[in-house]
Amino acid sequence: MHLVKTVLREASQPTFGDDPSLAARTELVHLLERATHGLEGTTPTAVDGLFVHRILHPGGPKPALQQPAFAVIAQGEKRLQIGEADYAYDPMHYMVSSVHLPVVAQVSGASEQSPYLGLRLDLSAEDVTSLIGDEHLPPPAPAVSGRGMYVNRLDATLLDAVLRLLRLLETPRDVPILAPMIKREIVYRLLMNGQGALLRQMALQDSQMNRITRAVRWLREHYAQPLRVEALAQEVHMSVSSLHHHFKLVTAMSPVQYQKQLRLQEARRLIFGADITVAAAAQAVGYESASQFSREYARVFGEAPLRDKRRWLQEGEAGAPRS
Repeated sequence: MHLVKTVLREASQPTFGDDPSLAARTELVHLLERATHGLEGTTPTAVDGLFVHRILHPGGPKPALQQPAFAVIAQGEKRLQIGEADYAYDPMHYMVSSVHLPVVAQVSGASEQSPYLGLRLDLSAEDVTSLIGDEHLPPPAPAVSGRGMYVNRLDATLLDAVLRLLRLLETPRDVPILAPMIKREIVYRLLMNGQGALLRQMALQDSQMNRITRAVRWLREHYAQPLRVEALAQEVHMSVSSLHHHFKLVTAMSPVQYQKQLRLQEARRLIFGADITVAAAAQAVGYESASQFSREYARVFGEAPLRDKRRWLQEGEAGAPRS
């Protein structure tokens, strides 16, 4: 099994040592504390595409669909598993996802006394395209991996831009003018740091990454339909063998495996959020056999659909604030 890992500090609390940006990292914690005060979970903000996180009761690993985004942690740690690849980051690192990826996510190092605090800034091809068309944009550093997700060290310049974006939440009148400028700076910093060349490839029309991004978009829009890989390859102007190779390189899974993940996660959302039978959920996402659906659901989520829902409800009750 091929495993990609980022080495983390052992402590769940940020331990910055002689880090010269200690004051900036401390401010990040305080800004997110204020932005999420009295809240739990993920909360949208007045800045378009910016979400803040506060988690007190993280629980076990949770399957989710990671969208293209830039993410930073102020307190705690997070691990994301994509197929056989494993990514972990903490307050000293940031994460970038350039395509939608089915992941298994787990937050650790969180409690009521010291909650997990973080943020997510959604990214789009348009954000990147608006920069790569600028003739003054320096060439990128060579990319070392084709995966659609990467973790890199959070440096002082990028952290400074993040802090300025968060400060806008405390001066709402400045958001319409200043937020787009700071978001553009963050995208610029991402393009120039670490594996930013991979993010750049997302927006280049003739790149393999862009073709895989389009294949991912097609699968997300047609996940309930039968999949013919030959037709998908034609849709994105690739050979079948090239599609398989590059799709797995970017997402750590084949197109068929990716579609299955999408189907199961959407079925789980339906089962958890609506009064719907397992058979109806299976049919809604494209399964012809309810028994096959239940087997594959249990393989991915660890339990049969109804047991999984009962456990989810019990965890919600256990984690609810006490009066």
